[in-house]
Amino acid sequence: MRIEAPAKMLLIFIDETDTWGKSRVPLYEAIVEKLYESGIDGATVHSGIMGFGANRRMHRKRLFGVTDDRPITITVVDTEAKIRAVLPQLSEMVVEGLLFLVDGEVVA
Repeated sequence: MRIEAPAKMLLIFIDETDTWGKSRVPLYEAIVEKLYESGIDGATVHSGIMGFGANRRMHRKRLFGVTDDRPITITVVDTEAKIRAVLPQLSEMVVEGLLFLVDGEVVA
């Protein structure tokens, strides 16, 4: 499906060990499920090699390539209306993290 203007890109920054709900499922899984249920056209979860956030704690590979807590970014591109409709629910889910909304133009 081609996304019509105005298009938005939502970037969600969380940690790999963040969880959601009583069942303690990974937060990134719960967020993607919420996006799917909300009719968002697509989302991608990216796992980072290294990074840091507002808490100034460095996340990086450790001995033998094992990390303590990798940074996770979820990328969502859709219409502004559809993203804004799900934002309140996502804001409740992301307690320690960042939701970043950017204007975009779909070219292909």
